[in-house]
Amino acid sequence: MSITTSLNEDLKNAMKEHNKTALNVIRSLKSALTNEKVALGHDLSDDEELTVISREVKQVKESIAEFKDGGRDDLVAEQEEQLAVLSKYAPKQMSKEEIDKVVEETISEVGASAMSDFGKVMGAIMPKVKGKADGNEVNQSVKAHLS
Repeated sequence: MSITTSLNEDLKNAMKEHNKTALNVIRSLKSALTNEKVALGHDLSDDEELTVISREVKQVKESIAEFKDGGRDDLVAEQEEQLAVLSKYAPKQMSKEEIDKVVEETISEVGASAMSDFGKVMGAIMPKVKGKADGNEVNQSVKAHLS
């Protein structure tokens, strides 16, 4: 089932259940997908849809971190509810071990040996893990392996 079809079905269910959080998140996600479609000028591919969803997930995670730093636990709980709804549509994330394995393989592929090769490794690894791993986790893993 396509993401759009899934979103439409879940939107109907959220309306029937009067689930305001899910309703707001799904509407927001549909809007983001539509905006991306208009900006690109063509129907979105599955990869492009996943990129938009990953961007939305990242924004919510950043909001949670900001609200935690600001001591706004009420808003943290609200954002975590939204993240739970968004996570349903996001691709499964790679584990730390899986990220480390891809990092090790990529380092040997590009022949990196020092921190000066960091950019070359990141440039080669990000297309492999796009949408499946958080960039910060990949960044930390590459730094750990190169130092």
